[in-house]
Amino acid sequence: VQLQASGGGLVQAGGSLRLSCAASGMNFGIAAMDWYRQAPGKERELVATITSSSSTNYADSVKGRFTISRDNVRRRLYLQMNSLNTEDTAVYYCKTQVWNRDYWGQGTLVTVSS
Repeated sequence: VQLQASGGGLVQAGGSLRLSCAASGMNFGIAAMDWYRQAPGKERELVATITSSSSTNYADSVKGRFTISRDNVRRRLYLQMNSLNTEDTAVYYCKTQVWNRDYWGQGTLVTVSS
């Protein structure tokens, strides 16, 4: 299983970014997928989850601003992030679980400037 996250960068507060995660080596269509983030000096936290049937859940801190989605044909996971603020600055990771083993992407850095 390989997960490759991309799309991070520097954005001003109030701006938007779209993260992408390309999956390979797994049956993407049946897997639940997650986005996590880790801010400097903080623990990694769950941001959003999408199930195989595209049900979604979000951390309270991003509800109404972030949208998780998936494209099973392209085997890609997305995170649309709007109304970004400085507290969203973090390394963002995509993650899945296959046969009870966790697999993580390499992370993509999002920096929000004030």
